[in-house]
Amino acid sequence: MNEIIAEQIEEQHDIQKEEKTSESKVVEKKYLVPFILISSLFALWGFANDITNPMVSAFQTVMEISTFKASLVQFAFYGGYFTMALPAAILIKKYSYKSVILIGLGLYAVGALLFIPAANFQMFGFFLVSLYILTFGLAFLETTANPLILSLGSKETSTRRLNLAQSFNPIGSITGMFVAQQFILSQLQSAEKAADGSLIYATLDEASKQMIKMHDLVVIRNPYALLGIVVIGFFVVIAITKIPNNKEDEEFKLMDTIKRLVSNNIYREGVLAQVFYVGAQIMCWTFIIQYAENIGYTKAEAQSLNIIAMVTFLLCRFIATAMMKYVNSALLLAIFAVGGISTMCITIFVGGNVGLYALVATSAFMSLMFPTIYGITLENLDQDQEFGAAGLVMAIVGGALMPPMQGTLIDQETIMGLDGVNFSFIIPLVCFCMIALFGFRRFANR
Repeated sequence: MNEIIAEQIEEQHDIQKEEKTSESKVVEKKYLVPFILISSLFALWGFANDITNPMVSAFQTVMEISTFKASLVQFAFYGGYFTMALPAAILIKKYSYKSVILIGLGLYAVGALLFIPAANFQMFGFFLVSLYILTFGLAFLETTANPLILSLGSKETSTRRLNLAQSFNPIGSITGMFVAQQFILSQLQSAEKAADGSLIYATLDEASKQMIKMHDLVVIRNPYALLGIVVIGFFVVIAITKIPNNKEDEEFKLMDTIKRLVSNNIYREGVLAQVFYVGAQIMCWTFIIQYAENIGYTKAEAQSLNIIAMVTFLLCRFIATAMMKYVNSALLLAIFAVGGISTMCITIFVGGNVGLYALVATSAFMSLMFPTIYGITLENLDQDQEFGAAGLVMAIVGGALMPPMQGTLIDQETIMGLDGVNFSFIIPLVCFCMIALFGFRRFANR
């Protein structure tokens, strides 16, 4: 009898030990395959984001337009996120995660493939529409993938799990940057310079310009067309894979959900912080090319520095994820934001190569911001988490609104005695100040 009781106690102990181990794991074994598959989507939209950032500079040269007008590339790209995040969240409430992901992949593929007719018509507006539709798909993917990753395991490890999944995003970003450098920027005939550093393209007659323009738009088109084919491949793989749907089936009332979210102070502040973060990230990674060109670098050389910035971002993301085990995530966010403020000050007021290197180093401090703001904002939303995620994806509108503002400043030669390019980084400086405020407030109120 004693032996039976001892065996039962031992079995119970093993069960408790197994449950404790399961709770402490960032990714449980049963969720490993869907976690890897969904995390790969983070790389997929990272590729789209960072092959597109250098297109501001590319279109500015090829189409002979101002920095402000060229930055409408970002307005169209991130405006698509804003437009479709809310419809995506409503569909998540009505259908499975998998269904919404498939819709997103379909829109992503259509937008990428529309680059083919856009290049044929040689219309800047057509390219903007293509990017807008492409990001409809990205909005569906991000609105769905983030809460899905949070749901694949215990609540205690959700922020760490999201940071791990987000670590796949820079891998796609680095690949996108590499493709932009090697297969687009370095191949643009319109970007070739004379011995004195001036653009040869600007001095040519209209017939010669038209030939170069046709060539360069095909160069821009090809990677996006291939991307569309890759996305179709992902569509097929996910369509035949079982994806968990760990969410409660509750009656969804849109207005009640919105009222709860609007009345939640942490959520309101988190969405605002995400607006500022995305704006800062896109500005730093887009206009590093203009900053470098302003001190004598070519577009391809500037993109090399952007790749170094992304590698730094990726490495520091893993380091920051590990640090969260020992340091409060809100405090770490605030400390990293202060780091971003410091590098921006060097970029603005010191300038030259030192300012450029500081701009590259800013990526180290941005590394943990998006998923950390995301996790802090959503961690206590419970049944409103999927819809709350839509607000954070809509916050990506910061990447649509702020680059044109910075582009307007860049178009000015000097502002308050500073070079217009240098002074323009005052906008991301203000963004990092707001992120630091959010981090310190959340740490103080925990």
